[in-house]
Amino acid sequence: MRFDHAGIATDDAAPLVELFAEAFETPVVHEETFDGLQVTFLEMGNGYFELLEPLPDADGAIPRYLDSNGPGIHHVALETDDIAAALETVSDCGIDLIDEKPRPGAWGHDVAFLHPKTTGGVLVELVEH
Repeated sequence: MRFDHAGIATDDAAPLVELFAEAFETPVVHEETFDGLQVTFLEMGNGYFELLEPLPDADGAIPRYLDSNGPGIHHVALETDDIAAALETVSDCGIDLIDEKPRPGAWGHDVAFLHPKTTGGVLVELVEH
């Protein structure tokens, strides 16, 4: 597996895009509306920052996260070539799965999340490329 991205929850992605573009010279490489979110990927050289901004009146994990925690890192994502095998491996290692099977994610990738109670408090997303 390889590092893929850090998912960052925010109420307003535009100022972060501008800040990161100026401070880190990072371009926007993908934008989409997905699952009640405006999603923006910034190229960081060896992975991405994924900015997750809820659409107005959206419900779901990111709005709940923002209500509870405020803006910040929501998850880290690891890239795999075989998500089904990766899920089997992590499960065999005692990691609890939020997603027993892959589901559609941003940018057309299959994804699955691992429960933070068994990953040291970190929400981990597996992403199949």
